[in-house]
Amino acid sequence: MNGVSSSGKSSIARQLLIDLDRPFFHMGVDMIGAMRSQTRTYELDAIALTDVLRQTRAGFHRAVAAMALAGNNIVMDHVLSEPWRLRDCLTVMTGIDVVFVGVHCSLDELRRREQQRSDRPVGTAASQIEPVHAHSIYDLEVDTSTDTIEACSARIKKFLDQGRLRRAFDQLRTSANTDLGQQSGGDPV
Repeated sequence: MNGVSSSGKSSIARQLLIDLDRPFFHMGVDMIGAMRSQTRTYELDAIALTDVLRQTRAGFHRAVAAMALAGNNIVMDHVLSEPWRLRDCLTVMTGIDVVFVGVHCSLDELRRREQQRSDRPVGTAASQIEPVHAHSIYDLEVDTSTDTIEACSARIKKFLDQGRLRRAFDQLRTSANTDLGQQSGGDPV
């Protein structure tokens, strides 16, 4: 699942673990970041912090891919706010059946959630909307400002129950119209 901060990805993931008929693991980028030494991270200068965050996210992609390649079913939640992140996922998840779900939420609701959470600066989600959804191709999209978490989970489960179709990740990898390789944001890992 891809969506901005506070859009409801983790809540949907937790509901999916209940709703899906076979075992799944929820792997979120925030979970991986929480494993890192926070004290030492805050002591880094801007360049070193950028490197650590890039390495963390690249490692997250590879951890998800490794779990999937070992035969596990994964619900991944991520914020693909830099073009290299999607390019890297497309590369490391080659050969994995990825269902790409876009998680949307209205700007007013995102602001309300950020104020309520108090663990992220208000405005973070608003600044992420355009880059997170820049690629514009998903297998399925849900909106947590118009549907409940349970309804979003049910839509995803129904989609998964339909079986294998041509996937957005396949289209993004092969589409001559995609400009992912030309967007700014740094080189892929």
